[in-house]
Amino acid sequence: MEWFLEANTAGHKIALMVVAILLFAAVMGAILFAVDRPKRVPTWVVVAGFLGPTFILLLVGLVYPALETVRGSFYNRDGSEFVGFDNYATVFTQDNFQNVLLNTVLWVLLVPVVTTGLGLVYAYLVDRTRFESLAKALIFLPMAISMVAAGVIWKFVYEFRPDQPGVNQIGLLNQLLVSIGFEPQQFLLTAPANTLFLIVVMIWIQAGFAMTVLSAAIKAIPDDVVEAARLDGVSGLQMFRYVTVPSIRPALVVVLTTIAIVTLKVFDVVRTMTGGNFGTSVVANEFYTQAFRQFNFGLGAALAVLLFLLVIPIIAYNVRQLRLAEEIR
Repeated sequence: MEWFLEANTAGHKIALMVVAILLFAAVMGAILFAVDRPKRVPTWVVVAGFLGPTFILLLVGLVYPALETVRGSFYNRDGSEFVGFDNYATVFTQDNFQNVLLNTVLWVLLVPVVTTGLGLVYAYLVDRTRFESLAKALIFLPMAISMVAAGVIWKFVYEFRPDQPGVNQIGLLNQLLVSIGFEPQQFLLTAPANTLFLIVVMIWIQAGFAMTVLSAAIKAIPDDVVEAARLDGVSGLQMFRYVTVPSIRPALVVVLTTIAIVTLKVFDVVRTMTGGNFGTSVVANEFYTQAFRQFNFGLGAALAVLLFLLVIPIIAYNVRQLRLAEEIR
């Protein structure tokens, strides 16, 4: 038993991982073999055989940790004393945490709206053009990059060097500013503008997703609807406003809510570019900082619960809109 519980060396950990994978494969294989082997088995046995392991994994890997996180949010930093709602009061009353909440609200308001708007305009403009595939590939390309890599790339874009003789700017934006006679700026150090510069990175990453989904929705608009609008003398801008946008409303809702959920969980970009310093921290980053840097597990759990509560209304709205769209069909 000690061999399974006390893995101290790298080799021991790798061996334990291999054993766990093999054990999981053996158990799943045995269950599937037992369910599939007999010719006649009760339906509940088949259902239990296929859904049982998934249900158990959900309980162990999702439900139990979630309940433990909620419980831990009512205890002090090391879980030794019940403090009630003190951790939540701290989050909503202390200045530094209020700044974190304001930053998160700013992210959730700007990123989904701006990204969806840019994706919609771009998808509409390049639809059925000569270089449509190439144009869309260029916008979608950042989606293939991890958020950490995108953060590193943009950190170099924003890089600052003092404006002194013999010092060359390596940041693209500052080099452009110096080239036209302006002073270089410390984009990532000055609040609250630095939060906006981080938001630009997220918009750059997610614009490809918005464009792809909305472009598919635009192509799905029936040709007879478009032709009828043209016969009525609808101009290009009117076509976009009164025909295209209403026709793809379900896709717009999906894109907005999906990007909003991703934005609420943003961690990689903030952690990579500023580490949450200089007034740029958001809820997801602050949860990590409090739980794994400050070792204040009670406050970290409260932030995690808050993040979960913020995501629930967005998911519920998304599900409701999808059901309404299915009913219309």
